[in-house]
Amino acid sequence: MPRFIVSGSYTAVAMKAMVANPGDREGTVRAVVEAAGGRLESYLLTTGKTDFTVTVTVDDVTNLLAGLLATGASGAISNLKTVQAFTSDEFTAMQKKAGAIASVYKAPGS
Repeated sequence: MPRFIVSGSYTAVAMKAMVANPGDREGTVRAVVEAAGGRLESYLLTTGKTDFTVTVTVDDVTNLLAGLLATGASGAISNLKTVQAFTSDEFTAMQKKAGAIASVYKAPGS
């Protein structure tokens, strides 16, 4: 199943609400991911350019993007970024496929 890493930031409004009513956000994140047909692998709070990083697996990336649209529309998060991630085994398979493709490629001028 494809794996995606999503990062983002909490807005000032969300931070104010979290200070007033502290709580574990992982359950909410898990519910959104599951509603989008995925499985939450990790939810981590981070330092730096983003406030959180979420790793999910989901068969259909359009479902993941729909979930991100819904959460982004809430006004609680911003700066969402999504990248697809691959395991070492998946990358090894890509290398093997690249070898087969390279044998038929002809560079310009060759």
